[in-house]
Amino acid sequence: MYRKEYERWLSYDLEDNDLNPELSSIQGDDDAIKERFAISLSFGTAGLRGVLGAGTNRMNIYVVRQATQGLANWVKTQGGSQTVAISYDSRLKSDIFAKEAAGVLAANGIMVRIYDALNPVPALSFATRYYKCNAGIMVTASHNPAKYNGYKAYGPDGCQMTDDAAAIVYDEIQKIDVLGGAKYVSFAAGVEAGLIRFVGDDCRKAFFEAIEAKQVRPGMCATAGLKLVYSPLNGSGLVPVTTVLRHIGISDITIVPEQEYPNGYFTTCSYPNPEILAALEKGLELAKETGADLMLATDPDADRVGIAMKCPDGSYELVSGNEMGVLLLDYICAGRIEKGTMPANPVTVKSLVSTPLADAVAAHYGIEMRNVLTGFKWIGDQIARLESNGEEDRFIFGFEESYGYLAGSYVRDKDAVVASMLICEMAAYYRSIGSSIKQRLEEIYAEYGRYLNKVDSFEFPGLSGMDKMAGIMQGLRDNPPAEIGGYKVVKATDYKKTEETGLPSANVLVYGLEGGATVIVRPSGTEPKIKTYFTTLGKDLAEAQAQKDRLADSLKPILA
Repeated sequence: MYRKEYERWLSYDLEDNDLNPELSSIQGDDDAIKERFAISLSFGTAGLRGVLGAGTNRMNIYVVRQATQGLANWVKTQGGSQTVAISYDSRLKSDIFAKEAAGVLAANGIMVRIYDALNPVPALSFATRYYKCNAGIMVTASHNPAKYNGYKAYGPDGCQMTDDAAAIVYDEIQKIDVLGGAKYVSFAAGVEAGLIRFVGDDCRKAFFEAIEAKQVRPGMCATAGLKLVYSPLNGSGLVPVTTVLRHIGISDITIVPEQEYPNGYFTTCSYPNPEILAALEKGLELAKETGADLMLATDPDADRVGIAMKCPDGSYELVSGNEMGVLLLDYICAGRIEKGTMPANPVTVKSLVSTPLADAVAAHYGIEMRNVLTGFKWIGDQIARLESNGEEDRFIFGFEESYGYLAGSYVRDKDAVVASMLICEMAAYYRSIGSSIKQRLEEIYAEYGRYLNKVDSFEFPGLSGMDKMAGIMQGLRDNPPAEIGGYKVVKATDYKKTEETGLPSANVLVYGLEGGATVIVRPSGTEPKIKTYFTTLGKDLAEAQAQKDRLADSLKPILA
């Protein structure tokens, strides 16, 4: 079957000339043909994500058109404005895929609002809400290596598409022939017909104003003299992040020159992920040279931000996503209480794999903490529930350990722009009182205990990878461990059993251990990986690390 599909592509008059040489080069290579054509990229709540290239299991204009036709079929049943917002980042072919999607929507009589230049995830979420769209499309593969691209679909609330809507779109996609089944007009024809319009300056201005309204101590940055090094990692963060930071009074910003402008090849870091040291190395070199107080890096679609903070001895230390989530929560709570801007019955939300230290901080300030499934759409879902009761102002902060943060309800996905602003404001505030982010973090650990949160990943590449992952998860369900690393399992929670958790079904296993440590096992939603999340608590870092190592060693034979 896959060989027949390959031959069809080989003989088809392809519009993308990049695909023909690839198809010719794999003639006679059954493994290469099978890998590209035996399956199709699956469309889920995270949309599509895959390696660029020819075939049904690759990202190319035909797979994008097919997915967009499926989305268009769903939009046409929804009434409303019959409008879809589109944005894209700096990845290879992102701009092309965005325009192809616009052409399919226009051919279906659906209005399009598209950015005229690359813009991040939060800008797409904002435009979807601003124009009261039925859906939004963000062309990005987030922080994956350069050979990937992807397509995220958003609902009318600016949140990533719900499971139900994604299932309908997926069913529609199955009915559409990948090579010729989508309706299509050229981008120029769509513009001429008045169906494709650019996002207006009014929307961009409103986006920046909504972010700047989330300052906790307005005016703080203008007088603090903060010295910053920033890297957009060759992505979409440069304009929005620097615009907002300059608006709030930060003028001493040094941009990492090699990572300043859009470059989908990501030549200075093969994995443009602000969670890893390699992506921050150029920025760290520059921070040491300039003596910066802070080094920030946003990922290509600017929904996540990583930082390095200056320590008292002049060295720089990376801050984990969990630590930054706790620091921001602590800063927002203390600042809003001090300024009298805390709403009644405030709510903060985090993913259940994020640190329980945040629960302790929320309890200290009398804030309700809600724990939800992994994926920022579940944080967006909590905001939507508050909004339906006219209480969205109760939401003050949400975060995931994977470096995603949001303060405010103006968008419904992670926003590295507002997070960058608040991190800088927090650094400026601590600097103004003779303290620092590092000092405040140590104070938090001294007050609540030395929590350690670590994530290990096990990769399962190739077509058989998903089957192996499913087998491992089923094995853990069939034979639940009585102990891990010598620590007795006192509570095991299977998030597939919705009657136990009160949350939607999810492929997540949580083990509570004697002494308070937790281990969480879940497959990644976007990559062929099983992730293990460890939370340990010790009198100091060494004790917490030793326990984590014991737990990880115990799980390796099961997961490797």
